[in-house]
Amino acid sequence: METGDNNAKKFNLEDRTFDFANNCKEFLKKIERNIHNVEYYKQLIRSSGSVAANFIEANESFSRNDFSHRIKICRKEAKESRLWLRLIDINEQELVNSRTMLIQETIELTKIFGAMLEKIKNTN
Repeated sequence: METGDNNAKKFNLEDRTFDFANNCKEFLKKIERNIHNVEYYKQLIRSSGSVAANFIEANESFSRNDFSHRIKICRKEAKESRLWLRLIDINEQELVNSRTMLIQETIELTKIFGAMLEKIKNTN
């Protein structure tokens, strides 16, 4: 997880989505490897990385429709990441706190992407 001044939220979404994917990776390095978690681990790695990758693609899009489509994928993958985070079995308080922070980030990213889509819709 990020250290330093965490009160100052990142406004660069490319960096923020990268940090989210990276923080998920670091979180997963600490979880117990059991039959359930192994599958959730794979899914979370894919979905959290997809948020970042699709946001980069959105920024490089050639049309408003392509941008909107990529942002919808970002929102969907953030929601999916939240699901996998909730399903992972953990029992250490430090990991519970880390998971809570990651889930909060999925909620915030989902709201940001939703607001972007509303703005696009309202400017048509």
